[in-house]
Amino acid sequence: MKYKAMIGLEMHCEISETNTKVFSSAANNYSDTPNTSVRPVDMAFPGTLPVVNKEAVKKALMASIILGCKQPEYMYFERKNYYYPDLPKGFQLTQETPPAPVGLGGKVEFECDGKKKEVRIFNLHLEEDAAKSEHEGRISKIDYNRAGVPLLELVIYPDLNSADEAVAFLEHMLQIYRYAGISEADTRKGQVRCDVNVSIMDENLDSNNPKNWGTKVEIKNVNSLGGVRDAINYEIERQSELKEQGRYEEVEQETRRWDEDTMSTIHMRSKVDAIDYKYFVEPNIPKIKISKEWLEEIKKDIPKLAHERKEEYINKYGISNYDATILIKEKKVADFYEETIKKGADPKSASNWITTNLLGHLGKLEITMDDITLTPTMLADMIKMIEKGDISSKQGKEVFQDILTSGKTPEEVVKEKGLKQMSDSKEIVKIANEVLDENPNTIDQYKKGRTNVVDFLVGQIMKKTKGQANPTIARQTMQEEIEKR
Repeated sequence: MKYKAMIGLEMHCEISETNTKVFSSAANNYSDTPNTSVRPVDMAFPGTLPVVNKEAVKKALMASIILGCKQPEYMYFERKNYYYPDLPKGFQLTQETPPAPVGLGGKVEFECDGKKKEVRIFNLHLEEDAAKSEHEGRISKIDYNRAGVPLLELVIYPDLNSADEAVAFLEHMLQIYRYAGISEADTRKGQVRCDVNVSIMDENLDSNNPKNWGTKVEIKNVNSLGGVRDAINYEIERQSELKEQGRYEEVEQETRRWDEDTMSTIHMRSKVDAIDYKYFVEPNIPKIKISKEWLEEIKKDIPKLAHERKEEYINKYGISNYDATILIKEKKVADFYEETIKKGADPKSASNWITTNLLGHLGKLEITMDDITLTPTMLADMIKMIEKGDISSKQGKEVFQDILTSGKTPEEVVKEKGLKQMSDSKEIVKIANEVLDENPNTIDQYKKGRTNVVDFLVGQIMKKTKGQANPTIARQTMQEEIEKR
């Protein structure tokens, strides 16, 4: 029997683009040194009070507007009560009860395998992150740098049907957060984590009827896109095998975790009933009035997002859909491309150099845009040198490899390596005649119809000029000089 998967996500993404944490004055920055960005309120010291970070609220509302959610008239925070070693207060400040969340409802449209897909949003809420636990044998250590970092949690309905769709959705959301300046959304820094809900049902049944749904299994804190894909595929296969074997009762409502060592999900705890977190309104933070005027200001501050840039690249610059998709995948690459055009480079040439040569270099060395000294000005100048005929396309590749990491300008590299292309027609005429004098039999061959001898003769010109003669001018000149003889 074939089964249909129903997948929901709870996506947690830290808001990294604020100076301080969401309720304290501790620095909101990533640090490898534990417990260096901490204030008394993060540690729940007696007598400390939270103060809401306005910029974090603004970023959260911006995300809400972009996703088409409904924003509240008054926003407030609630205590989610539970004990965990990395939560010193014994509760987390979050938003659960409508209309507390910064966003309710809304939809997200994204592409997967060239097809449009839409998912519904349950809510988007702003909360504080917990600290980070590390376990080494029988010893557990806690780093409070992360405690109190502003965290956006996006909860969607189970509208996804495959691991590929889930990953495509997450990549789309990461693009939104990065392009809008809400978060770096760097999985390597632990800024993105997901809880994944997976259930399967018979493919021929109506998925709109809740009675047909399978038992939901939750997979907690998956911290990479690859992990999300693998965890979903494993869980779909695990549940399908149990149903095929008639062991329906073993697909129980539970919480599992993804184990990268065994590439499997592992049981953590049963979840027959929803946990009662005893939510109540945080008494130390008054309700925040969200005025229409402020929302309008935030809306005006929303920059061009990835899909808008993609449309512009295709419609304005004539870039292919494939290349435009590559260019907008990372914001730093798209910014680099646009700046290169502003410096005077041809849009299509700039696209070709970036998508093929630059990204190929980054991928080969497994580095990022931050690891190169190449600037948009340098790339634009090199492209213009090729267009003017100062260097050939082949020489351009040599220049490009040098300016990528040397910090030298294209002009400096061309001068140092003696790569400047010879385009002086008088000089090329002189060399062409030298070649013809050295190979007189080729003139008769050409006039008898063996026009391919021009390739040999042009090659001799290139040899004499050490590859610096303009090939187009060299060919044209050689044909003209043969005709004169």
